[in-house]
Amino acid sequence: MFPRLRPRQLETQITIYRNMTLIESIIARAKSNRQRIVLPESLEERTLTAADMALADEIADIILIGNSDEIHALADKLGLKHISKATIIDPATSEKTAEYAKLLYELRKNKGMTEEKAAQQVLDPLYFGCLIIKSGDADGQISGALSTTGETLRPALQIIKCAPGISCVSGAMLMITRTPQYGENGVLVMGDVAVTPMPDASQLAQIAVCTAQTAKSVAGIAEPKVAMLSFSTKGSAKHEVVDKVVEATRLAKELAPDLKIDGELQADAALVPSVGQKKAPGSEIAGHANVLVAPCLEVGNIGYKLVQRLGNADAIGPILQGIARPVNDLSRGCSVDDIYKMVAITACQAMDAK
Repeated sequence: MFPRLRPRQLETQITIYRNMTLIESIIARAKSNRQRIVLPESLEERTLTAADMALADEIADIILIGNSDEIHALADKLGLKHISKATIIDPATSEKTAEYAKLLYELRKNKGMTEEKAAQQVLDPLYFGCLIIKSGDADGQISGALSTTGETLRPALQIIKCAPGISCVSGAMLMITRTPQYGENGVLVMGDVAVTPMPDASQLAQIAVCTAQTAKSVAGIAEPKVAMLSFSTKGSAKHEVVDKVVEATRLAKELAPDLKIDGELQADAALVPSVGQKKAPGSEIAGHANVLVAPCLEVGNIGYKLVQRLGNADAIGPILQGIARPVNDLSRGCSVDDIYKMVAITACQAMDAK
């Protein structure tokens, strides 16, 4: 017999089941079409443990960058049983290294890259991993347990570059809330929360389109409904920052004519049907948004953390977007479980990027 739960306990239990369902659906999509994911920080214990889990569960084909003997020695020390299923590539001995160095030189020679410098830089696991992806030999990469965001992004932008029509990288946060009446049964995707501090109208439009795509490929939201957030709804306030959001909405519609998007909208008008109907009558997004686009990074970062802490929501990410092939950044304080989930998320992005 199940224990009788108090209302708050029951609500928490329901939220846990909903969270499991979403995470499990992401993992299931990853399993359905396994992608080749590079983990360049192969001698980092959390990363190697997460790789072992991913290999055991068959959510991706894992490529580890580093010395095979050192990787297997660490795996034995940690008691890992599945690392033998990974592809291990050592830049110091790989027959592909010279080919990748030449590719790096060709990609960067107009930026001052020399053949000698390329031969050295290709030995960096983060660069080597991005070159594997650029060559079509892998589908995505994850780093950051040891590296900074800049160290993760630099080779990605230099080698893989931005997706067609996109000139800025942004970060989306998958928000799993305790309020199923909002978003997609309580799930919302918010951007930008991590990368571009003060986007102009063109960049904000790109962030909107990319965040909607993340909602589809990662959160499984079949029909993203994008709200361009502001402190104004449909001209209720006048300011140049409101004008930027209005212009960004127009540009986003040009970039993605089929995208359901509206702005500018205040957060309550975007989420609450009664408020949306009152403040923005006739809008198909107002009161029904499942994708929220903040007008600047400051708002996005503060906003998601308030929802996470005060609303007890789960925040998954940031998920980097705008790069031609997925490259994701971890927090240096990440857990094994965080890395495992990011492998599945990156795999889902990679399917969509092809």
